[in-house]
Amino acid sequence: MIQIAKKAKVILAGAGPGDPDLISLKALKYLQTADVVLTDRLVSPELIEKYARKDADVIYVGKQCSKGIWTPQKDINELIVEFALQDKLVLRLKGGDATLFSNILDELHAVKSNNIPYEIIPGISAAFGAASYTGIPLTAREYSRGVRFLTLYDLNSVKKNQWQDWATTEDTLVFYMSGQRLDVLTKQLLNFGIDTSKGVAVVQQATTPNQKTTVFSFEEIENKSLPEFEYVPTLLIIGKVVNLYHDFAWFAEKNSSDSYFDNHKNIYQNAI
Repeated sequence: MIQIAKKAKVILAGAGPGDPDLISLKALKYLQTADVVLTDRLVSPELIEKYARKDADVIYVGKQCSKGIWTPQKDINELIVEFALQDKLVLRLKGGDATLFSNILDELHAVKSNNIPYEIIPGISAAFGAASYTGIPLTAREYSRGVRFLTLYDLNSVKKNQWQDWATTEDTLVFYMSGQRLDVLTKQLLNFGIDTSKGVAVVQQATTPNQKTTVFSFEEIENKSLPEFEYVPTLLIIGKVVNLYHDFAWFAEKNSSDSYFDNHKNIYQNAI
């Protein structure tokens, strides 16, 4: 069995959805002390600039599949293990929450199989950030008593009964990584009889200075095709709660077309 030095530890932490003020105090503490930071594309660049140790190894391991930018998970696992075995405190910093729609299971297998101590620190997921910064409660009396977190990564795997369930449920549906499939998603929900009084909110770059929210009703969608949304991350919120957006939206949006997460690439010492 591999012997681990006392200092060696891996921290798997969520950094929140974009606004650097939304990181937890515990994750921030580790960011300030880590020897190595392996950071995702959707971690606020300001966090790294302001709080990472100046002598820390900061390595960008981001993914943006739509643009062909992809760090193989195997490489990330190997880096985590390699640095931990050098008696270093390794922070694996992920956008949003560390456990929701992430590859944390692969990383857990890697550290566990090498007998490396680890800790998991939760973060504010994009769904909660987007809901709060648009004034759309995910659940509310007379609107929705439940919420589901979903993705359309593989459209072919969605069966007829699943479409039927999504179209008829009173739960709020939140789709991650599905902005480029918006038109297909909404047309399918209409085909399966979704209540046209429901709406869909398209929230891009939630909680950042470049947040942009576009809201449609399904009654509108019946008669037109929806545009493709260029910048990720894009979150989709579907349900009756979307109708509350115009009443409770509070965040001043600039409608910028720039990508907040791509404007600070030069802060990273390394990238793979």
